[in-house]
Amino acid sequence: MNIWPPYLAAGIRVREISPDYRYARVDLKLGWANRNYVGVHFGGSLFAMADPFYMLMYMKNLGKDYVVWDRAAAIEFVRPGRGTVTAEFRLSDEDLEKAREGAASGAPFHVDHDVKVLDAEGELVSRLRRTVYIRRKKDRQAAVSSND
Repeated sequence: MNIWPPYLAAGIRVREISPDYRYARVDLKLGWANRNYVGVHFGGSLFAMADPFYMLMYMKNLGKDYVVWDRAAAIEFVRPGRGTVTAEFRLSDEDLEKAREGAASGAPFHVDHDVKVLDAEGELVSRLRRTVYIRRKKDRQAAVSSND
């Protein structure tokens, strides 16, 4: 992902993705290409840090029986971002079980995850909310229903 053009151009670096896709950490170092007019992190780069991790994490963990999309996102800028900032993403067993239960009927299920972007001192720079759309695929739902 580090050579994906939007990340490469913005200076976003994926530092870690766990083998089970339940944890990821992303850094953004302040540089000439991602600073705004007043010399702090460009808001769009902070926003991009959180895209598309929860979608990918659910896709990898739920498998091909599910449709997973980013549905919505929002950001709140708390303080100017300077230096290197970090965002972490986690999926628990409970998150995955909720997704499976919520999408079991074949109807769309939406789940929100909050993401904190922190500076090197651990201070909050921005807060994001990511909404993920999850739906059990119709052909998979029909197969499960016919086996009951």
